[in-house]
Amino acid sequence: MIEELPLAKQLELVFREIRGELHSMASGCVFVQIRNNTIGKFGVKHNPLESRDGRLESEQGGLTDAQQKTLRQMALDSLRYKSHWTHGEIYYEFAVRKNMLCVSIQFESSYNMANVVSHYEPKKAYGLA
Repeated sequence: MIEELPLAKQLELVFREIRGELHSMASGCVFVQIRNNTIGKFGVKHNPLESRDGRLESEQGGLTDAQQKTLRQMALDSLRYKSHWTHGEIYYEFAVRKNMLCVSIQFESSYNMANVVSHYEPKKAYGLA
C-alpha cells in the first residue's frame, strides 16, 4: 500500500497525477499533506484568472515538460531538509517569470498536543509532584 512507499516515491506519484493541470498553469502552488510520513491529500492552488486594465484574462501557457521536470526534482531534493517531523504540509509555490521557473518551498510541521501530553506523567509534566 501507499504507506509502504518512501515519501520521495509518493511525491513522484503526486507530480505524475497533476501533470496535465501543470501544463495549463504558469504559476501556482502544489501542496501535499503528510500524516505519518504518508501523503494523503494533495493538489494545486492557483488563480487561473488575472485582471489587466480592468479586464479578466486567463493565464496563458503553462509549465513545459522541462519546467515540470525541474519543479519535480526540486520537490524531491527538498525532502532532504524535512527533518524530525512526520505530520504536516509542504508547499511548492512556483511561477514562470521571463521564461525562468522560480520556486519557493515551505514546510509546515504539525503536532497534536494529546500525543505530546500522553508521553509525560501528568504530575511531573505540570510540576505537581
